[in-house]
Amino acid sequence: MKNICVVGVGYVGIITAACFADLGNKVVALDIDQQKINELNKGSMPIYEPGLKELIDRNVKANRISFTSSYAEGLKDAEFVFIAVGTPSGVDGEADLQYVAAAARSIADHISDGMIIINKSTVPVGTGDWVSDIIREQNPKAANFSVVSCPEFLREGSAIGDFMEPHRIVVGSLDPEAAEKVAQLHLPLRAPIVVTDLRTAEMIKYASNAFLATKISFINEIANICEDLGADVMEVSNGMGFDARIGPSFLNPGIGYGGSCFPKDVKALAYMAEKEGRHPRLLNSTMEVNNERRQMAVNQVKVLLGSEELAGKTIGLLGLSFKPNTDDMRDAPSVTIANLLLAEGAIVKAYDPIAMEEAAKLLPSVEMAESPYQLAEGCDALMVNTEWNEFRQLDLNRIREAMNSPRLYDGRNIYDPTLMKELGFAYRGVGRGYNGS
Repeated sequence: MKNICVVGVGYVGIITAACFADLGNKVVALDIDQQKINELNKGSMPIYEPGLKELIDRNVKANRISFTSSYAEGLKDAEFVFIAVGTPSGVDGEADLQYVAAAARSIADHISDGMIIINKSTVPVGTGDWVSDIIREQNPKAANFSVVSCPEFLREGSAIGDFMEPHRIVVGSLDPEAAEKVAQLHLPLRAPIVVTDLRTAEMIKYASNAFLATKISFINEIANICEDLGADVMEVSNGMGFDARIGPSFLNPGIGYGGSCFPKDVKALAYMAEKEGRHPRLLNSTMEVNNERRQMAVNQVKVLLGSEELAGKTIGLLGLSFKPNTDDMRDAPSVTIANLLLAEGAIVKAYDPIAMEEAAKLLPSVEMAESPYQLAEGCDALMVNTEWNEFRQLDLNRIREAMNSPRLYDGRNIYDPTLMKELGFAYRGVGRGYNGS
């Protein structure tokens, strides 16, 4: 059993804390937001993630995890301190490191001999060195300590499984002994461990996310061409995915990526490249293709309605969160789409199984429905924005009968075009060629 402190109880922090506790360690989750700590102590979760509450409840009962807003309390006896605070995008796309800096200064005030500080947040290349400098500047008498990079690779909606069964663990440090200790901490996960230097570890995270985002933009570009040439992108994607050099993951065409990672990380990597005098053409194109998807979805609704005018039309949004199994609305395509529709005078309604409370804060002019069937009532068109499993099993006859006109734009290709036509819908998917017209 190791003593661990996790600084930050946002998405990455709370998952990291809960999972390390479940591996038998003594974990203190620390956040300066007292309200979040109070809610956690009451058993209320700061995020929605399948299985998280059960995991935390079990480890609270076993006395393996606790929550505090005090650095003095959180860092007492801590051998490993994970920094898992937010790094939002700045004005020019750069990562905003104010929360990392604040955490580093507070750690410096309570640092103990031999402590290992681990950057879990996604941070620009060179941040590990910068954190070391901040700690030494804040506390010139700081005891012997080490800084390690151990980037997270968690997917919202499946984060616990991703933590417990990772594809790899990346550990970067200039201190081989510290790197070995962090590697040992992860040994129970029985995953390949890549040990490298600080900057390379930081770069692995950005390069990984940028590549996955590029795959999404690539298949969306192919979807556009399929639309024009009469091919079905779903069959194209399936055929490509059998090639072991390509693989099927992240080849799902749709309305583009969103969330807290891909948009922010691709921007930040492009910013780093430009700052060094590079011209990251592929990264910029990835973002350009992705940004176009949202307006393109609105344009497809116009095609379905047979009108360039949306004023007075009622459009229903099936799904709001950027992906299923999460309530995360950060850079969700639905927000942009809803605002584009509203700007053109449409009446916008929406339903999401989990995210409506969060969405309502961002979209006060959107009416939230209690069910997909209530959503469909009086709609001139529906748009699928999030591929929640429950949408795949809807009573589509009931949906059709509730609508003013049975028109559906499937932004995630969850329905079969032929079946939708048989059910009487005017249907368009993404890149489904003439079959979906």
